[in-house]
Amino acid sequence: MFDLNDIVVFARVVEAGSFTAAARLLAMPKTTVSRRVAALEREVGVRLLQRTTRSLNMTDAGRLYYERSSQALRAIEEANQQLAEARAEPTGTIRISAPVGFGAYFLNRAVVEFLAMYPKTKVELRLTDDKLNLVEDGIDLAFRTGVLQDSTLIARKLGSTHRLLCASPDYLLRHGTPEMPAELAHHHCVIAGPSTVGAHWVLEGPDGEEAVTVAGRFAANEMQAVVAAAIAGYGIAQMPHAMADTLIREGRLRRVLGDYTTPAGGLYVLYPSSRHLSPLVKAFIDLAAERISNRLNSG
Repeated sequence: MFDLNDIVVFARVVEAGSFTAAARLLAMPKTTVSRRVAALEREVGVRLLQRTTRSLNMTDAGRLYYERSSQALRAIEEANQQLAEARAEPTGTIRISAPVGFGAYFLNRAVVEFLAMYPKTKVELRLTDDKLNLVEDGIDLAFRTGVLQDSTLIARKLGSTHRLLCASPDYLLRHGTPEMPAELAHHHCVIAGPSTVGAHWVLEGPDGEEAVTVAGRFAANEMQAVVAAAIAGYGIAQMPHAMADTLIREGRLRRVLGDYTTPAGGLYVLYPSSRHLSPLVKAFIDLAAERISNRLNSG
């Protein structure tokens, strides 16, 4: 019957290049290493290694056996590592990046829950609308929205969202309610961007996509500021539907152009490419994914 330990010893001899070096790696006598390889050869019925006083070479059968057995050994090692990681309690510091509005609306509660669930962890949450370089900035994972650019990062899609058009009851009372997208050109709009002029909104409605140029008195590249300006009556704004639904139910905003939304965009978590996620990072991604899904579905 095959002894897996004999296969491991054989693989280490091949990788080390000699019985002596393999014995050092395995912390066992050279005679034991030689005996185990001989036992494996007897079991498989062919010579795997050609030994001389000066060299050690694989036979053709030995080369084939090493290629196949080493793959199996790596699979077993990876399985053991994954089981160990699954049992391990998340510890250490996790560094997270997210857009300001996304973080405030979707992540704050997840961070608080994560810290309560895993007392040996720390979280450094960096909210910024700038696209950080995860490797250079030491970020473990980042949350992004919209259409992703090509990247070497691993991306996991957490869901999809679109934006609704909303305005305060006071604004609509003073300026009227648009009935068609083209009428937005005659309204004050709160711009999620760098300028109050020249913004283009793409809306999806009964007849497909329509583009309209909008302008207004206030622009900001941060969603919380856009929402605050809309609530204060400074114009019609686009905002994520989960956020908009809450404010509409509270009576602070009303939906405008109810048959129209923006085209759906994705919600993603990104992390640097690696063979395995650490228990720390995996635990936070799993928790955040569940909370974000609940928020989207309830929103």
